[in-house]
Amino acid sequence: MTLTKERKNEIVSSIQIHESDSGSPEVQVAVLTNRIADLTEHLKEHKKDFSTRRGLIKMVGRRRKLLRYLSNSRPERYAKVIEQLGLKREDAKITGR
Repeated sequence: MTLTKERKNEIVSSIQIHESDSGSPEVQVAVLTNRIADLTEHLKEHKKDFSTRRGLIKMVGRRRKLLRYLSNSRPERYAKVIEQLGLKREDAKITGR
């Protein structure tokens, strides 16, 4: 359920833009996507774990905001991240935000 240091380094190294990149929106989205997947699996078994569900919803919102930022500021990097992580593409400009 927790993200180990080795796994996080693996995720960061697979998506980072330059050698010392550890906080770009792309890296943050990748780490959040991994945590969201882990929590989703946890909630499939523990259906009444409402505090974890609340945390999951907050993470999804944070990831959505980061993706919207990327979509508006650097569309080419947004498309690359969506493709690498296998996420659904959502046009932020259509939703009016």
